[in-house]
Amino acid sequence: MTREEVRRLALEGKDRLGLNWPQVGRAIGRSPVYAAMLAYGYGAATTEEADGLAKALGLPDEARAVLTKAPHREPSGPWPPTDPFVYRLYEVVLLYGPVFKDVAHELFGDGIMSAIDMAVGIEKVEDPAGVPRMVLTLNGKWLQYKKF
Repeated sequence: MTREEVRRLALEGKDRLGLNWPQVGRAIGRSPVYAAMLAYGYGAATTEEADGLAKALGLPDEARAVLTKAPHREPSGPWPPTDPFVYRLYEVVLLYGPVFKDVAHELFGDGIMSAIDMAVGIEKVEDPAGVPRMVLTLNGKWLQYKKF
């Protein structure tokens, strides 16, 4: 069974069972974004997480082994992205990246934010009332450049 087959079955199972990502996340004791990341095949699940996903999404036993393997982390679509939602995130980085970098370096010194030691969150807020807004949180460990 391939990672692509597991992704397809996981997403079909989620839809068939009428689940949302917070429910899937609770089923494995993780956040909605982390649960989706595993289902999409962008991370390696623990044995317990793979068992929980398989049970929650009705996946075959063969999917468990695939879910626990380290993935090839590469763009899932064309580059630059063409999906409007993904492209807008790319656009944010293109537009604000130098600003984020300058402010971060003032706060932390020379370094980078880890994408490996990171938590990601998405929440819906209304501001003003009745106007939906998305809050995207990237909470990554700060890595100082090593002096040698």
